[in-house]
Amino acid sequence: MTKTVVVFHSGYGHTQRLAQSVADGAGAELLAIDADGELPEGGWETLAAADAIIFGTPTYMGGPSWQFKKFADASSKPWFGRAWQDKVFGGFTNSASLNGDKQNTLQSLVTLAAQHGGIWVSLGMLPSNAKAAQRNDPNNLGGSIGAIAQSPSDASVAEMLPGDLETGRRYGERVAKIAAQLKG
Repeated sequence: MTKTVVVFHSGYGHTQRLAQSVADGAGAELLAIDADGELPEGGWETLAAADAIIFGTPTYMGGPSWQFKKFADASSKPWFGRAWQDKVFGGFTNSASLNGDKQNTLQSLVTLAAQHGGIWVSLGMLPSNAKAAQRNDPNNLGGSIGAIAQSPSDASVAEMLPGDLETGRRYGERVAKIAAQLKG
């Protein structure tokens, strides 16, 4: 059995709800980065014991939240010791705008995983982009690097679209499946 951890920061709760969907799909443990950019007690040990790590952060001003970036910068200690070498990685993000420069955020998550010597898992899902597609369909936003979601700035967490949450769930499932295959 593989161990997957979803480590995430959420500013307003939307990314946390997406993180829960990803974790549900992966059978993963959630590890929240707090408002000060810190992991809870034992967080680094939890990540060290994981076979797969899935990063999650809102996209603010075209990139990850500063709290997630603080976590990423603090990961230089495991980086130096190659503690996450050959782990499986994935990532997701949410922003208020349909585009919102989410691609930049995902690329920074891919780069972080690569710096740690990790193996990145793509979304692996075709976009819902035909004329008949609805905004509630999975992968309606057309992600490929990782899961992406959109929550209007005035929408409550309860108003997140089912298709975005289903995309996250399926992505978590894919990451865990690939981690299990590689662990063999």
